[in-house]
Amino acid sequence: MKYVDFKKFTDENGAQPIYLFEGEEGYFREKGEAMIKARFLQEPTLDYASFDGASLKGDKLKTLVDAVCCFPFVSEKRVVRVSEFYPTEKDFETYLKPLFDNPPQAGILLIINSGKGKTGTAALAKKPNVTHVDCARSDEETIKKWIYITCKRAGVYADGITCSKLASYCVYDMSRISKETEKLLGYCTARGETKLTDETVDSLVYPDSEYKIYELADALARKNYSQYMKVAKDLSTRGFNETSLLSSLASYFQKLYEVSSCKGSDKEVAATLGMKEYAAKKSREQAAKLGKEGVLNAYTAVYDAISGIKGGLLTPSSALKTVTMRLFFEKN
Repeated sequence: MKYVDFKKFTDENGAQPIYLFEGEEGYFREKGEAMIKARFLQEPTLDYASFDGASLKGDKLKTLVDAVCCFPFVSEKRVVRVSEFYPTEKDFETYLKPLFDNPPQAGILLIINSGKGKTGTAALAKKPNVTHVDCARSDEETIKKWIYITCKRAGVYADGITCSKLASYCVYDMSRISKETEKLLGYCTARGETKLTDETVDSLVYPDSEYKIYELADALARKNYSQYMKVAKDLSTRGFNETSLLSSLASYFQKLYEVSSCKGSDKEVAATLGMKEYAAKKSREQAAKLGKEGVLNAYTAVYDAISGIKGGLLTPSSALKTVTMRLFFEKN
């Protein structure tokens, strides 16, 4: 099951003997573990044990089995956690199969894995009595669903458009999304509001996408090619394709040029351009690093690339590469 369905599953089915939280999204793995411990573990000092999966080979697996089979002292269940646990199929058959076939009623085994393991390791998700929770990096729809369900549980309604805005502002980073959602729900509760609006998100959440574009331009100003490529790659894995990235860059460099053309205090510039004062301050600093001519050259390079895409002369991928080459290696 997907992580977003895990709480409902637990509510309806209670404790299961073996859980496998598997996937690269650390937020989901941590929250899943915390939920199980909060519900079924009353005394961590006596009824909880943790193991490093890498250290459990051969006969050492008996230690894990014995820990799971111990009866709890105080808690409803004894919880045993093992992380990055990828036993071979042979070790599974020799040491673990009886535990998985007939797990103790008073114990819970939590397996917390960031991946599926190498070829030859046991397919734990397919073993008997395993509740598999998919903690893979989430797509946009899964994240929107998580925001919607989390708000609904708190008695606050959030429509799909608002959920999508919050997700994109946080560049689909679950750790930040969870913190921002908690902040927004606290705000709604304090004001007695039962609906999360776009206006509330706009006023309380700083868009990470804009910050990433800022980082991209800052790397350009410092002529730091490796950092530039790192940020661009990060954006590409978080919902930005080449075209949307180029469009964001064009808008950003246009804003920098407007800022560089304005005089007055940061507050006055912000008021003139309809920006926040902090954003105006950072934009002016960055425009100064690039220079007015440098900002114009950067905007021209991006604009030409977008025109090339629209005219069918460039693919989005080649357009982004062309922009990068012009910005870093073309002499003015």
